[in-house]
Formats: sequence, C-alpha cells, structure tokens
Amino acid sequence: MIAIWNDVVVAESDETVIVERNHYFPRSALREECFEPSETTTQCHWKGTAHYLTVVIDGDRNVDAAWYYPEPFEAAAEITDRVAFWKGVRVEEGSSAG
Repeated sequence: MIAIWNDVVVAESDETVIVERNHYFPRSALREECFEPSETTTQCHWKGTAHYLTVVIDGDRNVDAAWYYPEPFEAAAEITDRVAFWKGVRVEEGSSAG
C-alpha cells in the first residue's frame, strides 16, 4: 500500500493493518521528512487518544492529515504507533518503485 499527497508517496508498506476501513501504516513506513508533529489530539471511545501529524510537501501543508495512537486501549493494540491518513491523502495499492 502507498499513501500519496500532492503526487508524492509519503508512506509505503506491505504490512498495513485495516481498522474501520483505514489502512494503518507502520511508523517506519513513513518518509519522516514529509511530516511534522501537531498539537492536535482527539479521543476515541474504543481506541484511545489519537495524535496527529501534518503532511508537508514542498512547503504545502496538509494540517492534521495523519493520525496515530501511541498508547491505544487494549482493544486497538494492533495499531500502536501505526499511522492512518485522511484529508485528501490517497491510500492505494501499489509501489513507489513501479
């Protein structure tokens, strides 16, 4: 799976976990230079506290377009430190190599 914003692959992994129709990428699959931390958090009744990242490509910022759960509740343990996307970040099958 790849995650793309502004025609740039920002994450790539063959080992995503799907929860609520969202692909959660391992944190190691992110191109870290394309992300900056955000102060935003939200609460999910069964997953816990989500933290957000802003996607940055060539100076364009997609604020809070990625989220992750550093310490999810037990029911969502499989997504610990995995990152999912929204706000126009496309997630699709494929590889940046081809």
